[in-house]
Amino acid sequence: MLSREDNEYLTRTGPGTPMGAFMRRFWTPFMLSTEIAEPDCTPVRVRVLGESLLAFRDTEGRVGLVDEFCPHRRVSLFFGRNEACGLRCVYHGWKFDVEGNCVDLPSEPGDSTFKDKISLKAYPVREKAGIVWAFMGPVALMGGLPEQEWMEVPDDYIYQSRWYQESNYAQAVEGEIDSAHVSFLHSRLDNDAENKAALTGAFFAEDTAPKWKVTESDFGMTLGARRCVDGGRYYWRMNQWLYPFYTMIAPTPGESRTVRMWVPADDGHCNIICITYRNDHPVSAQELHNWRTGAVAHAALIPGTLTPAANSGNNYNIDRDFQRRESFTGIAGIRAQDAAMTESAGAIVDRSLEHLGTSDTAIIKMRRLLIDGARALEKGVEPLAAQDGSLYRVRSDSVIIDEDVDFDAKPDILEGMRVSAHAAE
Repeated sequence: MLSREDNEYLTRTGPGTPMGAFMRRFWTPFMLSTEIAEPDCTPVRVRVLGESLLAFRDTEGRVGLVDEFCPHRRVSLFFGRNEACGLRCVYHGWKFDVEGNCVDLPSEPGDSTFKDKISLKAYPVREKAGIVWAFMGPVALMGGLPEQEWMEVPDDYIYQSRWYQESNYAQAVEGEIDSAHVSFLHSRLDNDAENKAALTGAFFAEDTAPKWKVTESDFGMTLGARRCVDGGRYYWRMNQWLYPFYTMIAPTPGESRTVRMWVPADDGHCNIICITYRNDHPVSAQELHNWRTGAVAHAALIPGTLTPAANSGNNYNIDRDFQRRESFTGIAGIRAQDAAMTESAGAIVDRSLEHLGTSDTAIIKMRRLLIDGARALEKGVEPLAAQDGSLYRVRSDSVIIDEDVDFDAKPDILEGMRVSAHAAE
């Protein structure tokens, strides 16, 4: 459990909060490049760390992330005209470029210098591998992008999506790194041969109380969960949690890998960017179908929105007959199952009422690392991972071994979780 004071400290990320200041030391992913694919396209509203912002691509292809509201009379620039290398407010014609400079002030006299005194809040932006990042902290402290493996694979090896979840970022991450729940929430009542090696199969059904080994590092932590399977062998699943909101979920051996970014939109909503990729061959048509329909990894959305089709308004389409016959939950799709649990606790969980057990080892550690990092920043200690993108050259993994030893005692396992150095940008 956390005290109510620590819970507030952990979950509040808006401007002026300690955790918000900590988050702003890192590059923040906020949308897919395809959402603003064309020059002079329609601007897109984005909520990031409690701020209402607009993203747009100008005539020359540059991306801007700016305050949604015009500094003149604070009307929304969403209704503005994206034209001739700038975003023009339709109320009085004030126009701003991607850096927030006022480039035209037609409502003022021609000899006025007022334009030179006006600016729109804007953040530095970078694009990499189909994702758009912003740096929302002090520009003098801007480090490099996180160098992750999926950022270097060919376009046909990867699938990306984005959606919103109605919960604080912290409980969304906690659900992701909680390996113990897989034995229950994602299980089926019919553990047939087809499911034997799958996420919902026997690996998780045979041992529902995994042994945990959590190792801290400069990038965050590796979360090892060991289960006894197949008559005395051991299944290790090593997930990664990376500062401040990245998770890498271990694949079933030979399958695709998934990275999620649980970016705070505001204190009660989470902006989720999901990356699923292969590093051995292009993704198959069946894999793409499964991801797009929300069967695994990604959320199926209401067309034209960032809202999952299975949501709190329809009770995640729970089917009680399905629950009695086949599914532990009666909810179809891993993403919908996770969201149902995470969102059902409310926008921000009162962690002072929790009763945590040994299966919550990783969750306890993640909370402590974030709180300690924010408190250190308040004392002037900058987070190392925010400056050194090479720390993110890791991957998740899963293995089956014969020895009763911890994963970090096996050099070959550790080597399998390292990613070779590559150019970040």
